[in-house]
Amino acid sequence: MVDEGVIKFEAEHRQERLEPGRYGDLACRLAGWREVLAKLQLVGQDPARYGGAGYGNVSARVGPRGMPRGKRSMLISGTQTGGVPRLGLSHLCLVEAYDYARNRVVSRGALRPSSETMTHGAIYDLSPAIAFVFHAHCPELWQHAAALRLPTTDPRIAYGTPEMAREVQRLYHGTTLSAVRILAMGGHEDGIIVFGETAEEAGAVLVRQLARAHQLVCRGAMAD
Repeated sequence: MVDEGVIKFEAEHRQERLEPGRYGDLACRLAGWREVLAKLQLVGQDPARYGGAGYGNVSARVGPRGMPRGKRSMLISGTQTGGVPRLGLSHLCLVEAYDYARNRVVSRGALRPSSETMTHGAIYDLSPAIAFVFHAHCPELWQHAAALRLPTTDPRIAYGTPEMAREVQRLYHGTTLSAVRILAMGGHEDGIIVFGETAEEAGAVLVRQLARAHQLVCRGAMAD
């Protein structure tokens, strides 16, 4: 996990302040759910995990649903903000475009976008109805992904790459991903992604599946 949080794409980034009047409400919605995820230790920063790097990120679609693939703008947490106690607009970045073929992202904000931006973009490209994506780090879910029948990416594929973007698309069209709205990242320790048409839907998927994982652990303990 030495490369946790490392940006693997070319970023054309303009460092500037995002407008509170335009993005403040959506930023607060993301901040609220990110606070919940932090309290569950699904995002954060811990010296004992991943070499002390921050982990987990959140994003939300910006603009009309009918935008073409590669240009479905998103508000996403900035790189290495996992340890920030409370997310604010200054910790978010507006991604205006992303290009898998060129491995390139166009963005603006006080911080550069999360290293997982390309994967978030790939999920938004799956359907114009998808409006929120949460990337959590959850050992309980990741370790029990097979038993829970969670769609899982090929472990040979690294996070934050064009290959991961294509792998997400493969899962969406070839597995139950479109229905369950959760996947495990096979080659990214503890990595889990959920998505939904609303933040509440994405959050509910994550919490429900986490409860299922804990039920498995409980049954295993009783059998011992």
